[in-house]
Amino acid sequence: MIEFSMPLAGVFRRLATTVCLLGAGVASALAQSPAEAKRIVSIGGTATEIIYALGEGDRIVAVDTTSTYPADTAGKASVGYMRQLSAEGVLSQKADLIVMEEGSGPADAIAILKASGIPIATIPTPPEAAGIGNKIRAVGAAIGKSEQAEALAADTERRLKTLETEIAGLPGPKKRVLFALSLANGRVMAAGSKTTADAIIGLAGGINAVADVTGYKPLSDEAVIAAKPDVILVMNGGAMHMSAEQAFAVPALQATPAAANRSFIAMDGLYLLGLGPRTPEAAHDLAAKLYPETVKPGTSKP
Repeated sequence: MIEFSMPLAGVFRRLATTVCLLGAGVASALAQSPAEAKRIVSIGGTATEIIYALGEGDRIVAVDTTSTYPADTAGKASVGYMRQLSAEGVLSQKADLIVMEEGSGPADAIAILKASGIPIATIPTPPEAAGIGNKIRAVGAAIGKSEQAEALAADTERRLKTLETEIAGLPGPKKRVLFALSLANGRVMAAGSKTTADAIIGLAGGINAVADVTGYKPLSDEAVIAAKPDVILVMNGGAMHMSAEQAFAVPALQATPAAANRSFIAMDGLYLLGLGPRTPEAAHDLAAKLYPETVKPGTSKP
C-alpha cells in the first residue's frame, strides 16, 4: 500500500528554512496530482530502478546514494544517503513528488518533508521475494504508470517462478552461506533471517548459515565457527566492501569450511539485495556461483 503524505499539523523549528527553500515550488507541487509530477526525487535504489524500468527516468531530478542503477543515475543530483537525508537538500530540488522507500530517515527530516506539502509516496520494502511484485505496483501507482507496472510485476513474478522450479531440481546438499555485511574490530556483521540477504540466499538455493539470528548482527567468534559456512558472500564496491584476503584473515572465519575451500563470492550490492525487477537474474547468478557444476551462468548484467 502506498501512503501519500500531505501537510501535517504543527510547527517545526526549521520550517522557516524549508519555506525559503521551496519558494514558489510548493504551490506548483500542490496544484497537480503525483501522477502528473515532472520533477521526482527518488530515494531508495530499488524505487529508482523501478522508475527507470517503467520508462520514466527522465522525470527524476535527484536520487540518493543507493540509487546506482542504471548508469544514467550518475547524472542526477544527489540528496545523500537515504537514512541520513537533509530535508533542505531534498527540498532544494523543487520536486513535485518524492518517491521514498520505507526506512528513509532520519525522522525529523521526514517530518519536515511531510510538512512541506510536497506529495510523498512511501514504498513498502518487505525483506521477502514475495513482496517484489507489490513493490513494483506501488511505484507504478505513485507515478501514474499502474498499467506498465502491472506488466513488469507480472513478468518479474513469472521469472521468479521459473527460477524456483530450476532451483528446486538442484541435486545434492545445499550450500551454507554466510552473508558478511562488514567487519568491525575483527567481528563479522552478518545477515540473519528477515533480511534481504536471507531472501536472496534462499532464492539461489542456499541455506543462511545464521538463520537463527534476526536482522543484521555482529557475531561472536564462537557463532561464526558454529555456523560452519561453506561460502562467504559479500557486496563488492562501496565503503563496506571486503576482499577474500580480509575475510579469511579473521581467525573465526579461518576455522570454517569456506576458508578451507577459499569459497568467497562478491556481487554488486543493489543487484544482490535490491529485491526488484532484476532479482530473478541476481538469484540465478548467485546460484551459478554456488553450484557451478549444475547451474549455468546467465547473461544478465549486475
